[in-house]
Amino acid sequence: MNNKNPIKPLVLSLHGWTGTGKNLVSQLIAENIYKEGMASSCVHQFVSTVHFPHSSQIENYKSQLQQWIKGNVTNCPRSMFIFDGMDKMHPGLNDCIKPYLSYYDNLDGVSYRQAIFIFLSNAGGGQITQVALDFWKAGRDREEIKLHDLEPALSLSVFNNKKSGLWPSSLMDRNLVDFVVPFLPLEYRHVLLCGMAEMSAKGLEPNQDVVDKMARDMVYFPKSDKIFSVNGCKTIGSKLDYYT
Repeated sequence: MNNKNPIKPLVLSLHGWTGTGKNLVSQLIAENIYKEGMASSCVHQFVSTVHFPHSSQIENYKSQLQQWIKGNVTNCPRSMFIFDGMDKMHPGLNDCIKPYLSYYDNLDGVSYRQAIFIFLSNAGGGQITQVALDFWKAGRDREEIKLHDLEPALSLSVFNNKKSGLWPSSLMDRNLVDFVVPFLPLEYRHVLLCGMAEMSAKGLEPNQDVVDKMARDMVYFPKSDKIFSVNGCKTIGSKLDYYT
């Protein structure tokens, strides 16, 4: 943010199972950069299944998306674009984004170097969870897990996987993604913390007993050990309404 002329846009790729905090982190980034946070006119969020649902309309989507990116960066050089569901997005759309992530000084008179692109994806969630499970089985704390423990599995499952939305665009081959950020699956203790935070957010007095009842009724896996929450903290907001 202190660099007035970065060599390329900042590109973050967040990976993990549903409910592990990818959307929350993107919101926190927006809130710490823009006064109005996610409501800022410089922040733009796309959900692949909502904004680009029909493969038959891919050419229209590509044209609209490119015009949208160009227009918004022209108006706000420090624009942030959040793409939710990259693993479900049509490969052609990923390819049409690629020029804006690169090292060009400008494209058609517009510089994209100050822009921020954040990709959210469930791709690699299974491999991330397997690493976390292996650590647990070995009696090691999840806090011991380092990025280098996850990078090989992510590389194979996400960027070399033809079913992954990122595969055809060769984003990684051209070093366009600056940081790949894996999100670990959430355990029971994290669900409790989410529940307490949610009660505070709703203006309620946090109640450990209420949150504990809710957390116990949620689904965990693997079935034999029930270590990780299937939905992370995704459904806590609606579930708490029932328990309170």
